[in-house]
Amino acid sequence: MSSGLSLDSLLFIALRAAAKAFPEILSVYNGPFSVHSKDDLSPITEADRRSNKIIVDELSRHSPYGIISEEGRNTPFADRRNWEHFWLVDPLDGTKEFVKRNGEFTINIAFVEGRTPVLGIVYAPVLDLLYFAGDDIGSYKLEGFSDLAAEMPADLVGRATKLTPKAPLVLDEEKKHKKITVIGSRSHISQDFDDYVQELEQRYAEQIEITTIGSALKPCYVAEGKADIYPRFGPTMEWDTAASHAVVRGVGKRMTAYDSGAELIYNKEVLVNPSFLVY
Repeated sequence: MSSGLSLDSLLFIALRAAAKAFPEILSVYNGPFSVHSKDDLSPITEADRRSNKIIVDELSRHSPYGIISEEGRNTPFADRRNWEHFWLVDPLDGTKEFVKRNGEFTINIAFVEGRTPVLGIVYAPVLDLLYFAGDDIGSYKLEGFSDLAAEMPADLVGRATKLTPKAPLVLDEEKKHKKITVIGSRSHISQDFDDYVQELEQRYAEQIEITTIGSALKPCYVAEGKADIYPRFGPTMEWDTAASHAVVRGVGKRMTAYDSGAELIYNKEVLVNPSFLVY
C-alpha cells in the first residue's frame, strides 16, 4: 500500500495499542468510578480518558499518521482534509454499556486509506472477544485475546478463526425468507427501528427475530452471520463505525447510508454518519 507501512505492521500496531489499553479500562470497570457528561451530554468515565491516552500514544509512537479520536483534540477539517491515511479511534465505544456493567463495550481502532477503512480491530475486554480485519487478509474472530496480548505472537492471524462469507440476504417480495434476524442497539432502540422491522416482516419475511447487543459488536455479528441485518437510525460518529466497517467489508458485506445506499465514507467535514444499514 502507498502509506509506507504494510497493513500487517499497522494491524500489530493497533493490536498492541488495544493490548495496553484494556487492562486500564478493566481496572476502572472493576472498581468504583464516576460518570461525567460531555458537552453533548453523552457519558464519559476515567476509563475513556485512560484508554484514549494509551492508544493515541502508541499509534503516534509507532506510525507517522494523523489520528482522529473521540476523546482526542478536535483536528480542524482544514488540517485533515488532505489526509490520505489516518487512524480513527474510539477508545471506549459503548460507555453506556460500561456504566451498566454488562460488558458490551469495545475498543475500536481503524486505519483509513482515502475515505475507506482498510483495517479495523474491535475488542470487547470483558467478553475477551476480538474481531479484526484488513483488506489483504479478510476478517477474523479471536476469543481469548487477553492470553496472547502480552506476547503478541507473530502467528496471531493463524490462531484466529477466519469469517467466511455467507449467502447474501436478498430482499425479494416474491420469495419471502422464513426468518430474518435483525440486530439492534442495547441502548438506542427507536421508533424508526420498530417501523423498519415491521416493514421488513410485512414485505420480506415470515418471521423476524430481534436480538440486541451494545457497541460496535452489532456490525461484527452481521459479518459473522449471527444476524442478517443491522439498521441504525439516528446519529453516530465516524469513530463508532470505522473499525467494524472494516470487519464487514472483509467478508464482502456492506455498511451503507439508509437513504442513498452509498457505502459510508470517512474524514467528512462533519464527522457524523447518516442513518445506515449493515447487511
